[in-house]
Amino acid sequence: MSSTPELTHRVLRHERLVVAGGIALLAFLSWLFVLGGAGMNNGAAMAPMQPPLGALVVMWWVMMAAMMLPSAAPAILLYGRVRNVRSRDPTIANSCVFLLGYLAVWMLFSIIAASAQWLLIGPSMAVAASPAAAAMLIAAGGYQLSPLKAACVRQCRSPVHFITRHWQPGPAGAVRLGVMHGAYCLGCCWLLMALLFVGGIMNPLWIAGLTIMVALEKLAPGGQFFGRVAGVALIGWGLAKSAGF
Repeated sequence: MSSTPELTHRVLRHERLVVAGGIALLAFLSWLFVLGGAGMNNGAAMAPMQPPLGALVVMWWVMMAAMMLPSAAPAILLYGRVRNVRSRDPTIANSCVFLLGYLAVWMLFSIIAASAQWLLIGPSMAVAASPAAAAMLIAAGGYQLSPLKAACVRQCRSPVHFITRHWQPGPAGAVRLGVMHGAYCLGCCWLLMALLFVGGIMNPLWIAGLTIMVALEKLAPGGQFFGRVAGVALIGWGLAKSAGF
């Protein structure tokens, strides 16, 4: 029977696999929560009701975790790899600290998005006015073609360069690194996430489509080109919608 120190050593030796499994499990549970309605089901016989703001914040945060963790996994795992290569240097915090910093940024976004939903949209879960939806599509498409978007995507697509450039030791350094990576991801994707107001905040197909778009843009070869093509398509869709098609 293994002693506690031996078991600890085995876990640490395979820490990268543990972190990868943890990310996958967290994303899976987040998707289950989202696909289950995120606690927003009021029953078919009941009129739609405005959920409490706190519940909306939780819904958005879990939804952001489900959508963003797959494309953020390379950076999180690379951080764990650095820690493992350096023999778990005590000045390098656990990968979970990096992850918490990353998720804190999306918590801030979730508070803003939930507040906008609570104040402006109400229980409908989508923008009802076609002109507003068209404007959001055009804005998101235009942002896809902007220099700021391109700069943020480059950071997200190059985790080695990002971690090397911004590395700082200790838990504070890990939180800072996670927050910075989250900020670049937010800068890359915030208007795409805002399109949830257009397609339906709890629409599983819309959520899955945006998740795939983000993953392709950040991870696939030629992802930046794909992002620009998507931008042109969004602008075209918005113009068609504004014209009544």
